[in-house]
Amino acid sequence: MGFDKKDVNIVATVQGKPTAWARFTKYLREVRSEFRKVAWPNRKELITYTTVVLVTVIIAALFSGIVDVLSSSALNLLRRLGG
Repeated sequence: MGFDKKDVNIVATVQGKPTAWARFTKYLREVRSEFRKVAWPNRKELITYTTVVLVTVIIAALFSGIVDVLSSSALNLLRRLGG
């Protein structure tokens, strides 16, 4: 004689443990509460932060590209000299 899901929820509730649905709804309420505490940036800050991120990404991409081209050229030069 086994338990089905309904029996498990009843047993969990009787034993003082919240059901899965109760835990889920509590989690969603806590998430909503935490979102209210977040200090959201205003429009000016958002534009500034976005600009900083984009400039940083562009600089990193350029640096990676330059290193790639230089290392590729160096390896090609070594191949020509060695073989």
